Amino acid sequence: MKQLAFLIAVTAILASCHKPEAQPFSVIPFPNSVEMGEGQFKVAGADIYVDEAFSEEALAVVDRFADQMALVSGRRNKISRADNGAKIKVIKNDNLGAEAYALRVTPEDIVVDASDLAGVLYAFETLKQMLPPEVYGSSRAKADWVVPAVSIVDEPRFAYRGAHLDVARHFFDVDEVKRYIDIMAAYKLNRFHFHLTDDQGWRVEIKAYPKLTEIGAWRDGTCIQKDFESNDGIRHGGFYTQEELRDIVAYAAERGITVIPEIDMPGHMLGALASYPELGCTGGPYKVRTCWGISKDILCAGNEDVYTFLETVLTELMDIFPSEYIHIGGDECFGGRRERGTPVPWDSCPKCNALMKELGIKPGVEARHYIQNYFTARIQDFLLQHGRKVIGWDEILEGDLKPGATVMSWRGTEGGVKAAAQGFDVIMSPNKFMYIDYYQSQEIDKEPFSIGGHLPLEKVYSYEPFEGMEPGSEDHILGVQANLWTEYIATPEHLEYMLLPRMCAESEVAWCDSTRKDFTRFDASLDHAFRMFDVMGYNYSLDIRCLIGMDRIPARTAEQLEDYITNGKK
Repeated sequence: MKQLAFLIAVTAILASCHKPEAQPFSVIPFPNSVEMGEGQFKVAGADIYVDEAFSEEALAVVDRFADQMALVSGRRNKISRADNGAKIKVIKNDNLGAEAYALRVTPEDIVVDASDLAGVLYAFETLKQMLPPEVYGSSRAKADWVVPAVSIVDEPRFAYRGAHLDVARHFFDVDEVKRYIDIMAAYKLNRFHFHLTDDQGWRVEIKAYPKLTEIGAWRDGTCIQKDFESNDGIRHGGFYTQEELRDIVAYAAERGITVIPEIDMPGHMLGALASYPELGCTGGPYKVRTCWGISKDILCAGNEDVYTFLETVLTELMDIFPSEYIHIGGDECFGGRRERGTPVPWDSCPKCNALMKELGIKPGVEARHYIQNYFTARIQDFLLQHGRKVIGWDEILEGDLKPGATVMSWRGTEGGVKAAAQGFDVIMSPNKFMYIDYYQSQEIDKEPFSIGGHLPLEKVYSYEPFEGMEPGSEDHILGVQANLWTEYIATPEHLEYMLLPRMCAESEVAWCDSTRKDFTRFDASLDHAFRMFDVMGYNYSLDIRCLIGMDRIPARTAEQLEDYITNGKK
């Protein structure tokens, strides 16, 4: 018995002598100035002072951090507006830009400098990544709650750092949307592009037009993979109430993220046409599309009721989404690339032909682009009257685009180069670098079924948004965005697998100065990222580990992966 007591005492002494170890510095996106110091600081339980000059929203950011630390460490960081010797200080420094921050860690204290809410957010996201990955957990964990001494001065390269989610092809509930926003916040992305409507479903409640969700939100089955003539016979759909959307908007705003809604128009509108067939050129009948691809059915540009409909929809939308921008799509209105020049409903529609005559548009294949210019300009003017701006896919450039629109370049980089040269603001989202629904490996038999293409992590990371730009036009590049289309993505596990870790790579493209990017350093940081994902319960691809011959993390078999993505976590 005495021997047992002795062993317990020795064990306790050894435990008390354990020297906490800080995590390796593995922050993504990598800060633009990092100087490592000597020693470390214990974060758990340290009092926090928040400058009185900061808003209540900034205080809430610090409070959420303290809540999380209390949850995982068991020790609460007391927060005060009075500096009574607190070891963590959050100081308002108006010399820094709105999204900039400085973070200094010594063995004695932590000092955060920022001028605005965004800087405080990003400083604490950096601090969290410097802590053990268990800080992202949902229960108490045993870890060394220390961070290394370091001096960081940081701010993003681009103001627009976006991620897109298509919920029209497959519907994802509010909780999964919030999980998407959570991982965006961890990597300092700040624009959530919410693709809410398409041929395969309408996902937003519009009180003036209830049939949009009674009819347009549901389809009678879905084609099986790429067999467009097949149908799985399973009714699919869903939509967000306006209250749910307000909840998502508020949740995102607390994390520094603006939600930009997209109502795709005048094409990709079968969800609306099935609900209100009088809005089309032919009057239907229309059905919510059960297969993928592009429908030639389109809103009637010569029908004044269409503009009444859209203005009503957009008015309700603006009441929900306070974003400066509203995305109006504008892509693929006349079919896909192989169908360019083939007949479309506008060609033979009496109302559209009358509009052409009124506008002095000469008949011919190019006429449709000028009709779309008219359509876009009307919506642009309406939104401008309400203090909002238009974003559209790069097809809106065809013809004669009205000044003031912002172009999102997706068909490669050419549209963005052209738009910037013409003086339009641009968001670069080229499919060959930023379409994260593409395969991550060329060994597609080991990957979940995808739309096609090949976009490995290192190619995402290699993207340079200014490449090919005419000298002097670079100032028109607002930023970059990764797009996640969901034709072949039906479960949260599959969605997360396609997203991660490619979102990490995009975050460095959007945040880091080009001279600070380093794929070798970034790859080494992924070990910490993968541990974060495990703690947070996210699924993710391990393809990068297989590609570069590393066995630090075992790859799943194709069968295990397919089962995991189809049936979820077990």
